[in-house]
Amino acid sequence: MDMYISRAVTAASLLSVRRSTVALRCLHTSSTRDATPLPLPTFAGPPPSAPQSSVTFAQDRLARKRQQAELLEKGQQLKANAAKPTTALQKRFWRNVSVKDTEEGLQIQLDSRPVRTATRQALLIPHHKRALATSIAVEWDQLVSSQQALKHHYIPLTSLTSRATDIDDADKRNNSAIREHVVRMALRYLSTDTLLCWAPMKDLYDADRGDDRKALRHRQREAAEPIIAFLNTHIFPGVDIVPILAEDSIMPTPQPELTREVIRGWVHGLPAFELAALERGILATKSLLVAARLVVEWSQEFRHLRKDRPAPADRFGIQEAAEASTLETLYQIEQWGEVEDTHDVEREDLRRQLGSVVLLMYLCHGSHPSQLPYRPQLKQIAPSILSLRGHLALGGKPILDVNLSTSPTTTVCKHTLDLA
Repeated sequence: MDMYISRAVTAASLLSVRRSTVALRCLHTSSTRDATPLPLPTFAGPPPSAPQSSVTFAQDRLARKRQQAELLEKGQQLKANAAKPTTALQKRFWRNVSVKDTEEGLQIQLDSRPVRTATRQALLIPHHKRALATSIAVEWDQLVSSQQALKHHYIPLTSLTSRATDIDDADKRNNSAIREHVVRMALRYLSTDTLLCWAPMKDLYDADRGDDRKALRHRQREAAEPIIAFLNTHIFPGVDIVPILAEDSIMPTPQPELTREVIRGWVHGLPAFELAALERGILATKSLLVAARLVVEWSQEFRHLRKDRPAPADRFGIQEAAEASTLETLYQIEQWGEVEDTHDVEREDLRRQLGSVVLLMYLCHGSHPSQLPYRPQLKQIAPSILSLRGHLALGGKPILDVNLSTSPTTTVCKHTLDLA
């Protein structure tokens, strides 16, 4: 027994020696040295002054935007030069744009070629929507190259009408896939509707402003209440539309199930053109309620709601919808300033999209723009949807003035560009 104990002690001692030897193994042979800090560089004279933002005036910004518009127009003229095109997309392959009557409907003709939808089908407009077909022809007559036809912001009314005809064709085939997709998308936006997402009551920066401006939540409430009241009275009677964010919480409050079912049924029952306009309005404003208010205001399906209304100048239009959906951004711009080439471009792009919604609803009324009521408003909103290249209103004047002339069989669209 003693022999076994002595062997165990010897083995343990040898193992400890090996471990200590491994722990003390030298990994390098260079000697250690302390770091020597380098002296800081010295410069003669006082420190440089802090950077400051340059002061710009309205006249300077207007002159700069005029120069940008002139350069852009020159670039478009170069792209439209058919004598020296670098690619096939940089030249315009058509000369004239017209609206042709067919048995199936109205076709927009590029010389002898019809405008087609994304599904490669010829774009057909119902015969009673001649004003809509004329406006689409104006869009195509504005293009200077084939490449522009591939971008939706150059042809917003064409793309929106194409979407509406696709929905209409699917309904005729008893295919409800597109309609169900739009309904699901609309209800998802209702859960985080921009019009119902109000800021907290207490703002950390209210005490530092030093002015008498209203709190953001008050302004959001003042903008939302008239829209909600109109929808509750005329469109969704008997339902409760509640704010999503409480005064002291960031957790969203879901809408009542009855409200969701009523809105679901209303959206699902819209005609094809109204449903397409509602979809674009929702995607532009991030608000189902604002888009519904705009569609109802301008759609001829709801014209019975406007019989006892005041003058047409007080109608809910592009400006009101844009302000209601971007009130928080406007509030931040008032407090911190506007980011050039960002806030202004987004603002005009929003108006372009909302303008296409208004025109789609507006132009579905008569056979020609001269037969439409409230023609001054049509002339006012038409320039806002043509393209981003014409989104600047220089000096408060619209860039584009559209003149329409008709013949018994076709409608020829002419336009003049005025940058003076």
